[in-house]
Amino acid sequence: MKKTEQITIHDLARALEIDSSTVSRALNDSPRVSAKTKKRILDKANELGYQRNSLASNLRTNKTNTIGVIVPRISRNFFSNVISGIEETAYQAGYNVVICQSLESLDREKKIMNSLLSNRVDGILISTSMETENMDHLKPYLNNVGPIVFYDRPCDFENCSSISINDYKASFEATEHLIANGCKHIVYFSGPQTVSLYRNRKQGYIDALKKHDIEFNEAYCFESMLSEDNGIESAKKVLKLPVVDGVYSANDTAAIGAMQYFKSKGVKVPDDIAVVGFNNDPISGVIEPSLTTINQPDFEMGKIASSVLLQQIKNKDINRKKQSAVLDIELIKRNSSKKM
Repeated sequence: MKKTEQITIHDLARALEIDSSTVSRALNDSPRVSAKTKKRILDKANELGYQRNSLASNLRTNKTNTIGVIVPRISRNFFSNVISGIEETAYQAGYNVVICQSLESLDREKKIMNSLLSNRVDGILISTSMETENMDHLKPYLNNVGPIVFYDRPCDFENCSSISINDYKASFEATEHLIANGCKHIVYFSGPQTVSLYRNRKQGYIDALKKHDIEFNEAYCFESMLSEDNGIESAKKVLKLPVVDGVYSANDTAAIGAMQYFKSKGVKVPDDIAVVGFNNDPISGVIEPSLTTINQPDFEMGKIASSVLLQQIKNKDINRKKQSAVLDIELIKRNSSKKM
């Protein structure tokens, strides 16, 4: 036998002079095979380098023991922590995880969904791209294969569950914190309003202003994809406005970009303009000044989202009931918002 040939259960059966059905049962840990025979078969399998044919097994059981995870950007600390929570839960349940990133592109998200559909993963966890408004590209998988659970960016779609944070409350607290520190002219850096998450954050900002009798001005809201470059561009717009004493950004990345630009122009943070971000990225605690931000339970979100998905896969309930959860947040107060 050539070393390049794949060892099969029939090769093991011939080598041990036993039935291939017995080998199959032993490799599947069947109680019908004695411990002594199992050990003999497993030892021979290791000796010959036998590897289980997962594809054949999947075809027989119509199950891959794999879940797909679609993430906007793996490079974002928040999403990498969510993935860690997902993988821990999936690993303990005996599932593999396939991670794909959309890079905030709807077209790329559609291609990923087609790939996961073709590979028949047992379930999908998805945080939709900033370009995603219509969910029709999710229907073929949902109707023909298995469940879909949204995380971070909740969507009201079919009977799919969503695991997210209280974005409205987080935004309200961030804005109110700036007001409590003396800010009355607060600019808001928003993500696309096509995404419900960013709509909720904007509403929290608006309502906090209203609570403290500060007039809302649409000209003080800058919408972007919230990259570092977007933060710099938004900071340039800030300095062209008549009066600004505070900036609240819907993520840390854009907030830090703005702070760097302010510093280059001699604008002092927080004395001239106080800044609050969102996400509690690691860099937010080490930059100067340190960034006040919203901390999200990202790892916990990943664990809860994957637990809900695995439960739905196990139950195989066609009429799946929503098991959505809204997790709480924490305002981390640092130097960027402490006015003298």
